[in-house]
Parts: sequence; structure tokens; C-alpha cells
Amino acid sequence: MTRAGQVKVQTDSSVANSNVTEPNVKESTGYLVGRLWRDWMRAYTGRIAGAVVLMVIVAATSAAYPWLIEQAIDMLTNADPRILTVMPAAIIAITVTRGLASYGQSVLNQSMSLRVIANLQKAMFARLMHADLAMMQSAPTGTLISRFTNDVNLMRDALSRTFTTMVRELLTAVFLIAMMFYQDWVLALIVFVTFPIAGRPIIRLGRRLRRASANVQTGLGDLTATLNQSFGGIRLIKAYGMEGYENKRSEGLFDEVYRLIMKTVKGRARTQPIMEILGGVAVALVLAYGGYRVTSGTGTLGEFVGFLSAVIMVLQPLRSLGNFNASLQEGLAAVKRSFDLIDSEPEITERPDARPLTNATGRVQLDGVTFGYGDGTAALDNVTIDVPAGQTVALVGPSGAGKSTVLNLIPRFYDTDAGAVRIDGDDVREVTLASLRDHIALVSQDVTLFNESIAANIGFGDPTADRAAIEAAAVDAAAHDFITQLPDGYDTIVGERGAKLSGGERQRIAIARAMLKNAPILLFDEATSALDAEAERQVQGALARLAKDRTTIVIAHRLATVVGADLIYVIDDGRVVETGVHDQLLALNGLYARLARLQFRTDDGGNRTEKADAGANG
Repeated sequence: MTRAGQVKVQTDSSVANSNVTEPNVKESTGYLVGRLWRDWMRAYTGRIAGAVVLMVIVAATSAAYPWLIEQAIDMLTNADPRILTVMPAAIIAITVTRGLASYGQSVLNQSMSLRVIANLQKAMFARLMHADLAMMQSAPTGTLISRFTNDVNLMRDALSRTFTTMVRELLTAVFLIAMMFYQDWVLALIVFVTFPIAGRPIIRLGRRLRRASANVQTGLGDLTATLNQSFGGIRLIKAYGMEGYENKRSEGLFDEVYRLIMKTVKGRARTQPIMEILGGVAVALVLAYGGYRVTSGTGTLGEFVGFLSAVIMVLQPLRSLGNFNASLQEGLAAVKRSFDLIDSEPEITERPDARPLTNATGRVQLDGVTFGYGDGTAALDNVTIDVPAGQTVALVGPSGAGKSTVLNLIPRFYDTDAGAVRIDGDDVREVTLASLRDHIALVSQDVTLFNESIAANIGFGDPTADRAAIEAAAVDAAAHDFITQLPDGYDTIVGERGAKLSGGERQRIAIARAMLKNAPILLFDEATSALDAEAERQVQGALARLAKDRTTIVIAHRLATVVGADLIYVIDDGRVVETGVHDQLLALNGLYARLARLQFRTDDGGNRTEKADAGANG
């Protein structure tokens, strides 16, 4: 059985059944370049065409220089007065034309490249936003961020550089070679018989470089993930005196990234001596044969110098073309990783005939639900729970019993392996995800706040809410007083993950956000565990008001917070082991009673008081 969170990659049955496997096809240069053009670049054909036209002008004007040099030397030799008027004007005209054309093609090329990259980033981000929760939780954050930073930089470089090299440098080389054949076709043949020798080793080096570049990106992703963990956990690191350990761990990753990058550096550098040696051979042949023709009187000094200038000038675009394959393969390695992400398919999908969930009263049922997170161990085993609309139900049990898993299944963060989750009798797999989650508000112990204002974080529950509604939700969540005491009030920026607020303050912001959403089903996963006694009293009152006529499912550290629940389900080892209200469960003298004895004690006056939290969480 396929587990939630595994990533499926789209396949083509016709290709998969052929002799060439699908992964090999999707790794080929032809496939990657073709798809990049078809899906991402073709929309900018106008910009590309304009850039190509301007590149033709750049190439043609570059090729004109050797001819101008030839003419200038012959004019000097023959004391031609045009050397003082016509030649300077021609050089200025060609230089200005080349400069303007070069500027235009660069702007058009960069605008196309940057737009393609931005669209790829949007597609990757959209895919991640719709990815399964299991996939997002299993992938290190730094690895995902690396897709948008390291990989994107390689793609940007490949798109801008390789496009320029492939078109402008190739055209420049073609024009210069044409000029050389026009000047002296015999000498041109002698020169260019040497350059095809470089083709095979450059192609082989490019293939190796793509593999090496892919390894570099993986290493950078691992490094980014480690840095993200270290910086995010700096308080814990200092508290445990683990700075030295973290240094050693990061040093190993830095050294590994250095080693991987050096492999690509060496691979790219190998093309340099190949082109340099062949260039030197070409110049030597020109000096030998061209010099012989001048000294023998069969050629002019202007022809010789002009041809030699063309040879020297053509070496630069040929060197660029030699490095072109290396840059292309590095970029394609990043392109493939991006395409793999874009092609990933979530397991949690809507059926073609899914219908919106509308006007749900809020009855929640788990009917014989079995579920495992992917390691083969069942987190829930044949669990049946029925929460009538408008009632408050508590889930209680030891850590790891499966309570939070129940809450994860209701909004379809995961799908059951067996059984069904129903809202008002509708299987959650048969309704649209957006309408299902629109009916649910969630508050968990691990509060997520964005590095924005408090008002924006509360407003996340309802983007259409005005400031008055946001403040009203904060009042109900017992958050208004502490917010107004902050220097910027509701405009206070909370820091990354709410680092500028205390745990209790973050919790109350999250509760205010859920209140603002005003959904008929409320899920509270240990929602008051971080509050002090007074704040908890205020929030419990607010939750009681919010829960009225709404379906509420609560998990709590402290049994005192669920004593008044309409029904309590006691879960242990993925199974419902007891059901009833508080007094009934105490009378059973089972697991609930044992947990209660851990948390409550009776003082000498017969009054029941609460001990420190014990055992009912998780």
C-alpha cells in the first residue's frame, strides 16, 4: 500500500514500456532542453527573437574588425589618404552599432531568463503548498529552500550564459570563420582542421560535470538544512554547551561541499587547456604559412595581419563554446531537480466527482479507522469515534497513544488506510479539500506564527476580516490586553515563528486566529498547555463561548480542562479503551482514573487540587 507523503512522478506508459527507462529519458539533455523550451521559454519568443537579431548584429560587427584591420594596413602601405577619414568613421560607426546591439540583447536575454526563473519558482512553491503534510514534514526545510536559492542560481546562470554563448558567440564565430574563408580559404582550412578534435572530450567532460553538479546541489541542500537547524536551535545549543559539537558537525559539511565543488571546478578547468593548446596550434600555423606567403610575395601584409587578427578573435568565442557544455550541464542538473519537484504528485487529492461540503452542522465520525505513518506501525487500529454536532469531546491518553493522529485525519492531512472519516455523514475523501478545511479551525501546541504583525497573524484566520473583527477575536482569546501593552500594539512584528512573544502569548494569538475563522468544527490539540493559571481561566471561558453550538474536539495536558466535556474518549496504543464522562471514567478505575490520580490530589480539607502535568499529553 502506498503511504501518505510518498512522491509519485508522472510517467508515460509508452516510454516506460520501451527499452529506455523513463528516468533515463527524463535525465537526457534533449528532454530537459525540449521541455524547458516548450513549457517555460516559448511564451517569450518575441524577446528571444529580438535578442537573436541583436546578437546577429553584434556578431557581424565583430567579424568586421579583421577586415577593417586588413584594409587599414593596406591603406597605410599604399599611402591611401582614406586612412585619415573613411577608416576612423567606419570604426566609430561599427563600434557604436556593436555597443548598442550588445546592450539591447543583454537586456532582452536577462529579462527572459529572469522571468522564466520566476515562473519556475512560482510553480515549485505552488507544488509545495499543495504537497502532502507527510512529504513536507519529512523533507528538511533547508533542502527545500536550496531548490529556490542554489538551484535557481545555477539555472539563471545557465539560461543567461548558455543562451548568449550558444547564439551570440556561435554567430560571432561563424561570421569570423566566414571572413577568414573570404580572406584566404586555404589558410582557413589549415587552421580549422584542428578544432573538431576538441569535440569528443568536451562532451564527455560535460556529462561528468552534470553528475558532479547534481551532487554539489545535494550537498548544499544538506548544508542549508543543517544551518537552518543550528540557527533555529541556538538557544538549546547554548543551554547545553554544544557549540563545539555543532562546529565540528558543520565543519564536516563545509569540507564535503568544498570537495564536491572542487570536482566541478576541475571538470570545468579541463576544457581550458584543450582550447588553449588548439588555439596555440592554430596561431602557429597562421604564422608559419601566412608568413611564408608574405615573404614569398604571394600575399600582402594587410591580408596576413587581418587573417591573424581574425584567428585571434575567433579563439574567444570558440573558448566560450568549449565551456558552453559545462555550464549547460550544470544548469540542466538544477533544471532536473526543479522538474522532479514540479512533477511530484500528492497522495491527498480530490476525486474527479468531489463535491463541496456546504452548511455542515459539524458531526464528526471516525468509522473503524486504521492508519499508519509509513513505518509499518499502526498509529490507530480500528478506531471508532462519534462526535455529535455541537458537542465537546475530549481525547485523553498517554503520549504517543494516537490522539493527535485523530486530529490529523479529520482535515485530511493524511488518508486512512482502512475505515472512513465522515463529516455530517459525508466521507471526507468525497468532498473538496478547500470546503472541508473551510469548516475546520485548528489550534495546536506547536504554534506557527509568521514574521509579520500580530494583526496579520490573527487575520490569517480570515483574510477578509477588518481590524475591528481582529481585535474582537483577540479580546475573546484573552490576548487583547497584552497586545495593547506592546509598543506597536497590533502592528508589532512577532519575529520568526513568534520568537518575540512568550509561549502563552503565541498560544493566545493562535486561539484568536481560530476564533476569527469561526468554523463549525474546532480542533484543539493541547491548546491551553502553555498558558498560566489566570490566562488559562480566561481562555477556557473564551473557548466555552466559542464552542457553544459548535463541534469541539479537545486534547489537553491537564484533565482539569476536559472535566466538563460532553464525552471523553480514552486512547491507548492506537485504540479506544474507555468512553464516558469524567465521573463514569473515574468509576471504571481504568487508564483514565490512573491518569487522574497522577494529576489530582485531595487536600486535608477535602478539596481537589491539581498536580503538575503528568502523562496525558501526546
